[in-house]
Amino acid sequence: MPSLYTHQSQNVAKTWILMAVFFAIIIFLGWFLSQYYGNPAILYGFFIFSVLMNIASYWWSDKIVLKMSGAKPARREEFFDLYTVTENLSIAAGLPMPKLYVIQDPAPNAFATGRNKEHAVVAATTGLLQILDRSELEGVIAHELSHIGNRDILISTVVVVLVGFITLLADFFTRSLWFGGGGRRERGGGQLGAILMIVGIVLTILSPIIATLMQLAISRKREFLADASGALLTRYPEGLASALQKIAQYSRPMMKANHATAHLFIANPFGHKANGGVSFFTKIFSTHPPVAERVKALLGEKQ
Repeated sequence: MPSLYTHQSQNVAKTWILMAVFFAIIIFLGWFLSQYYGNPAILYGFFIFSVLMNIASYWWSDKIVLKMSGAKPARREEFFDLYTVTENLSIAAGLPMPKLYVIQDPAPNAFATGRNKEHAVVAATTGLLQILDRSELEGVIAHELSHIGNRDILISTVVVVLVGFITLLADFFTRSLWFGGGGRRERGGGQLGAILMIVGIVLTILSPIIATLMQLAISRKREFLADASGALLTRYPEGLASALQKIAQYSRPMMKANHATAHLFIANPFGHKANGGVSFFTKIFSTHPPVAERVKALLGEKQ
């Protein structure tokens, strides 16, 4: 039967697979561009960059995420409830106390990041801290601590850097197509070379979609698991359910909402539509499951 440790091992394995896939995509793009522009040095450059990006995504992605989100260290004197709630729940969960950060933003939201439980960070917006009571805040923090305990934060944080780089790379190449170039385009190369060129162009153009699908693949199910784990930690699922409902009532996006980091947050940082209708297509291409489904899963046995 799958256990928490099984999930942790799966997340570590997924992280290595993701980094390997990223490496393969970048090497292929580097080879294609070196053929397209007739410059073998491009392939070597892409190889070096892919290695460096994998290293950077593991060691420094948490700092990159905090910078992108505009998060600042939280002082205990100013955010006393946040500190005490996190301390108590960390002890109950058997986890080291994570570093706490606050984002100056009226949109209620929170996320956890870091490469492991010893280097974990939990960040919350000022809007979240203002609208939640203590039991609701406990539910949210327990959810984020569950991500840390489940090792979700490793793969989720690595995704931010790798997906962002693939998207930027594809954007650079598609823009370059409008300005000409390509030393090999007019020199033939045979039918196989033409096919590879077409495949390379298609892959380069579709790589943002590939990157997004990689991102979505690890996002939705882990939210349900973190909800359940957080509810077990607090023994009060109503607290998290109430917090999610309050968060969902705020329809405006965060000031620094970013598609690269959207999957990290407890709720969609781009806001929620007032009407509750969610299409199948929307579910498939959303980083978060609908709040109504999450609340139902938390309170299903009590309704």
